[in-house]
Formats: sequence, structure tokens, C-alpha cells
Amino acid sequence: MIFHNKSNQILGQVSRVSFFDRERLFAQTPLTIWLTGLSASGKSTLAYALEQDLIRSGRACYVLDGDNIRHGLSSNLGFSEADRAENIRRIAEVGRLFNDAGLIVIVAIISPAKIDRETARSIIGDGFFREVHVSTSLDVCEGRDPKGLYVKARRGEVANFTGISAPYEMPRNPDLIIDTATVSIDDATVLLKSLFHS
Repeated sequence: MIFHNKSNQILGQVSRVSFFDRERLFAQTPLTIWLTGLSASGKSTLAYALEQDLIRSGRACYVLDGDNIRHGLSSNLGFSEADRAENIRRIAEVGRLFNDAGLIVIVAIISPAKIDRETARSIIGDGFFREVHVSTSLDVCEGRDPKGLYVKARRGEVANFTGISAPYEMPRNPDLIIDTATVSIDDATVLLKSLFHS
């Protein structure tokens, strides 16, 4: 669900600093790397490994992690279809702003619905959006279960849990597919960095 400006009294303002000024300042092209996959697939681990690597190489970047976002920006949202859509919209809007500021953004969030990921791409802009499917299987994710959520979901204690009581729609044509059951973090980081040249 996309919310539109409800007032015709609000006008946008234009900065005296252009996108290209910020691009020159940081000596990098802003990009949003959107990591999608099941809970415990390795999205956050990959995101923070990539962030650390990029920072060490002098790039300005930031991780928008799904769990962290729900402690603040989206703390008033649940896990209904509508709330998930609004959560994605908010994250995409923040990603767009960070990209406009010249930063590289790494999003780590389940984002199970294709339409919500398409909405995120449209908000951020096709040229700045790279979709990565962290394709680790349900069996592997459930075997890891670091937060014990799969166990609770199987018991019916967690509603709308992706992969168990709620669907996950795999990306049609992701820019990259990584299975953390077969690809090391170091190798995955190299693969993710290749997106900056695509």
C-alpha cells in the first residue's frame, strides 16, 4: 500500500547541492543493494560483511536492517500484508533519501511479496536498485533458527511467519542469487561488490 501526499499545500524544496555534487564529494555512485530471503537465510550477516568491506575501502554506506527498522521507524507496524507493505515503503523511502545524499545503502529484509519489492524498486529508482535473492533453503534456515522463531511458528505461536504460515514469493529476475549454505561470507562479499559494476 502506497500512501500519497494528502495535502495540496505541501510543495517540494530544491537543494542548492546537486546529486552530482554529492557523488563527487564521496567519489562513488550511490546504490541500494536489496537483500531478500527467508528468516535466517543470512541477509544481515551478508549486509554487515559488505558494509565493513566497503567502509574499509573508503566508501560511505549504511545498512538498513529489517529487525533494527522495526525497533524504530516501523515500531508501530505488525506483520499483516498491509503492514509489511508499509514497512517496505518506509525502508525504500529512506533508501532513496540516503542514495540522494550520496550513500550506498544495503537493505536486509525478508520482503516476501514481489509487489512490495517492485514498489521499493520504483521508489528508489531502477538505476539505483539491485535485488539480491539470498536463496538459502527453508530446511537450512529452519535448521539454523538462531532466534527460535521457526520452532514458535511451527507451534502456531508466531502468526504470519514467512515460509511457514505466510508465503515467500521468489524474485523473478534478481541481479544476484546467493545461497549462504554453499557460498562463504568472503566469496559472497566479492559477488555483492560485483553489483557496483553492473
